[in-house]
This record gives sequence, structure tokens and C-alpha cells, in this order.
Amino acid sequence: MYAAFAADTAPSTTSVAATAVVTAPRAISMSPRSRPVGETSREVRAPRESGKMTPGGVRPAQPIDGPTITTHTSASTPARLAVARSSRTGRSLPEFPRLFPRARGRGYSALMPSLRRPALLLGLLASFPACGDDTRANSAGDPTSATLPATLSDPTAGTTQPTDTGELPTGTSEANTSVPGTGTTTADPTITGDPTLTTADTTSGTSTSGEPCVNLECQVPVCPNGSTTLKGTVYAPEGTLPLYNVVAYVPNAALDPIPDGVTCDTCQTGLSGQPISAALSDTKGEFILKDVPAGANIPLVITVGKWRREVVIPNVEPCVDNQIPADLTRLPRNQSEGHIPRIAMVTGGADALECLLRKLGLEDSEFTPENGPGRINLFAGRDGGDKFTADLNGGAVFPGAKALWDDAFKLKNYDLILMACEGDTDSGNKSAMARQNVVDYADVGGRLFLSHWHNVWIEDGAAPWPTAATFDHKADLKDPFTAKLDTSFPKGMALADWLINVGGSVVLGEIAIKAGQNTIAAVNDMVSTRWIYGEDPTSVQYFTFNAPVGLPGEQQCGRVVDTDIHVSSGDEPGKAFPSGCDKAELSPQEKVLIFMIFELSSCLIPDDEPPVIPG
Repeated sequence: MYAAFAADTAPSTTSVAATAVVTAPRAISMSPRSRPVGETSREVRAPRESGKMTPGGVRPAQPIDGPTITTHTSASTPARLAVARSSRTGRSLPEFPRLFPRARGRGYSALMPSLRRPALLLGLLASFPACGDDTRANSAGDPTSATLPATLSDPTAGTTQPTDTGELPTGTSEANTSVPGTGTTTADPTITGDPTLTTADTTSGTSTSGEPCVNLECQVPVCPNGSTTLKGTVYAPEGTLPLYNVVAYVPNAALDPIPDGVTCDTCQTGLSGQPISAALSDTKGEFILKDVPAGANIPLVITVGKWRREVVIPNVEPCVDNQIPADLTRLPRNQSEGHIPRIAMVTGGADALECLLRKLGLEDSEFTPENGPGRINLFAGRDGGDKFTADLNGGAVFPGAKALWDDAFKLKNYDLILMACEGDTDSGNKSAMARQNVVDYADVGGRLFLSHWHNVWIEDGAAPWPTAATFDHKADLKDPFTAKLDTSFPKGMALADWLINVGGSVVLGEIAIKAGQNTIAAVNDMVSTRWIYGEDPTSVQYFTFNAPVGLPGEQQCGRVVDTDIHVSSGDEPGKAFPSGCDKAELSPQEKVLIFMIFELSSCLIPDDEPPVIPG
């Protein structure tokens, strides 16, 4: 159940009287260039809020129009509480606006004060009243009770003696909700199960950041040892393949809608929803969120690029590690579960790449013609599949790929474009105008995946793309072929680790590939990044570059992946979709392709920098 307070009331106070715990704020920065390469921390947290609370309890809600508040105990003040209910968990959250009625336009990094001027900060803090230093021990219900000023040197600052015998023991999961203006608290029955539990003292103080906590920030417990954490593993939509570099976070406001079509999605762009705590998944797909809100129905977001799923965790216990069920931490299979990027898929006669999207776990209902409701639109490349089966979209015929790349406007309608190998360059269908359109698409933020002979877009493409690599078109590699993984940059090392963890490699830094091609001799290190390569013969199986080519990293928006590796897993290209798709287990090179598809989807940073949380 979502608890949403009416906007015309003061924020509720969630805690009981106890010794105040004051925690110094942490200085955090989400700039992609602010974290050293060796930094192991990959999560952000809300700042601690000061105030009167029991260790293990949640912090008090704060007024938004002043630094201090005095509790009035007049029983005549009405309490107005609006509650939004949800009949089930694990779904998208159309009720987020009601869950966060008091959301304000400030991100999680804005919660932190600057620590560059410590002397000034100490002076300012000294001028504020201490959070828990008052005379309520003698006059708990007196609205005229004075608040004694305190300084950082005052040994009594931030502490009080509890005046109520209903104090909760440290570390319990019960949380009380104060009714504004009554001087008592009523327990939230969804958490405590005891609607009669009351306390008499609920005065709150100011936050250490100088701003009051709002919404779910006010439910972050202050724990005597450790913190309240959420642990989980991010999976592909199919539910078993762990994913690297996916963001998990708890929002503190309603999420913004994700726009369709090409956008400049760099890692400078912050996360939607004012995250309280955020973390990236590691090479096992695992993440840990620290200092999260406790209580019932806590929202969680799983996102990478324009893939996003919003779910609700039924209950989060305070001051312990809470394990999230795996079904809540996979990416969406369909639009009812979350947001899926709009993808254009060009089929080809030598590689049934469209089947890989299905193996990812995307449901057949998401594969539709251009004017259909699905997120994946198929276009017929040379000798590739050109229609749906009769039981899917009525057997509709795919438009030709030329209709896609000849139309600059149509290209920009898609977040991601995948092109399966056609068995030939088919240069006659790729005009100079089309080649310029493809470059322009990437320059404004498009993400492009090119399989084998689609390297023609680079080798013979519009300037300056031909500078990205050197092509030599030699005989195919022996089958199977042991390729090397370039581990000289952060994501390359991550790919090597990830392949070990998901069973795609036996030896760290190596992968066995089938039907490997040999068209790329080397990459231009000033433009491109090599990911997978061969030593005997010398060859490159995977490389990437950011666009526009030649501009500084902070001015780039788009990304291109070129590969000489086919899916080659028994799927049959050229058949009506999805009749040519085999449901066999993912092969090692299919796993690499999946890694690269999600890497291609993620926010853009230079390849020599480690992944960061956007913002």
C-alpha cells in the first residue's frame, strides 16, 4: 500500500522520543569525472538528517518553511490523511505522483552542503538550535515551550530525555506515524500491526544539510550499527542472465516519462525521481543500496539507458540487509512492466540477430510493424526475413531496410538500431545520402549496432567514419577460434569478469567463437576502442567509437558498435519471424552480444573511464 499524505497538511512525523543521533553529512558528487578510477564505492545515499529518534527508527519529517518546529498538542487540530492503495506489488507505479505529493525540484546531490569552506560551515551550524535541546521534559504539551540554543561545543546538544514510556526498543521494525497537531502518534498498521501504540513526544529538528527531509527521506532509519540495505541481482528480461552496469535506486519523487527517439544521453544527465540511494550492478549483476527507507511498499527502479522498470518492495526491515526477490530486479519483458527503448531491427541473410532480442526475454507482442504498438520494428535486409508468421501481426510484411536508412527523420525515431549481417555489403542499397544519414543519426545521440558486412557504413561511410579502423577483408577465422578480450580499460576488464561469471568464458580474458570473420585489421586508438581481438591471425572482432568522431568526449552523444561475430547459434535467418528462432541456451558469443547491446544502451562516457551513476 502506498501511504500518501494530503498536500494541505503538515508533513507527518515518523519516530518516537529517544536520544538524538546526529550524523555528519557525506559530500557526494555524481560527476563522471569526480570519482577516481580506483574508487570502489558505486553507490550514493541520502544525507543523514538530525532530529530526535531512536536508533533503528526513522528520521522525523521536517517542515518545509522553517528550520525548527515545536509540537503542539491541541487535540482540536484535525488530522487529514489520504492513503493511496495498490492491490499488488511488482508492477509499474502509476500512483507515484500521489506517493510523493510534496516532491520538490531538487536532486539527491543538492541535499548535500558544500564542504569546501569548513570554517563557514561550522559558523553557520553554530547559529542554529540543536535538534533535540529543549525543555519538553517539563512541558511536553506546552506550545510555548522554549527551544534552548546550542553550539557544536555544547556537550548536551542533540540529546534529550524521553518523556514517554512507550519507547520502542532499538532495531525493531515498528514505525509510528505522527498525526500533526495532536501530540500523539498512531502506529502504521501495515508495519507494526498495533494501531494503539502511542508516544507523547514527536518534536523534530533541522537536517544537517540545512534542508528538511521530505517524502521517503523521512523513513531512512538511523541504525546503531550498519544501515538499512537492499541487496539484489539485475537480470535480463528473461530472468536468468545477470547484467553489468545497470542502475538500481530508490526514488523520492515521481519519475519523469522517457522520451522516444534519439537523444543525447550522456552520464552527465541525472536520474529521474530524486534518488535517495543508487548503485550500479557489478560483474555478477549484484548491487547494494545503503541507507534506504524502511517500511511497507518501498519503490525501486532498475534502469540502463532507456530500459526502465519500476517495482514496489512489499516491506523493508530497518537496520538489516533486505534481499530483493529476483523477479523484481529483471528488466521489463513488455511495456506493461516498464519502458523498453524503441528499436529498429534490420534482418539479414547471414545472421538471425532478431532472434537474439527474443532470447533476451522480450515478448512477441513487442515485435510489430512501424505503426503497431510494439517497441521493436523489423525491416527486411538482403536475404533476411521479410514478414511475420501468420499468427503474429497477421503475417504482415516488413518494409525494406532502404526505407529506414534513406529517411533521416525515421532513423531519429529510434533509440537503438541493430543491423544483422546481410552476407554482402549490398552497397547499391546504401546511397551516399543514406551513409550521411547514418552518421548524422549517431552524431545526435543514436546508438548503432553493426554486424559483419554492415561495416560498409564505416569503411566506405561518410567522413570521418572511415578513420575509425583499418579494414583488410581476409579469410574467415578457423572454427572455433579462441579470441582475446582487451582488458586494458575498465569496461573491457568488466566484460572479461562478467563472461567468467555467466559461463561465457573458461579462461579469464579469452572466449571461443564460432564462424568468426576477419575483416578488421586494427582500430584507430585516437577514435575507437578494441574489445575483442585475435593474435593468430591478427584481427579485431569487436570495436566501438563515440560520435561525433573527432570531438572531445564531453561533446559526444552517440555510439557505434561494429562486430565480426555472428550470432551463429542454430537460428535460421531468412524465415518468417519468429519461426527461424531456436529456443536453445545462449552461446558464449550470444552472451557477448547481449553485453554489448546493454553497454550500447547505457549513458555515454569515454571508454577509458569507469562506469558511473548518471548525474
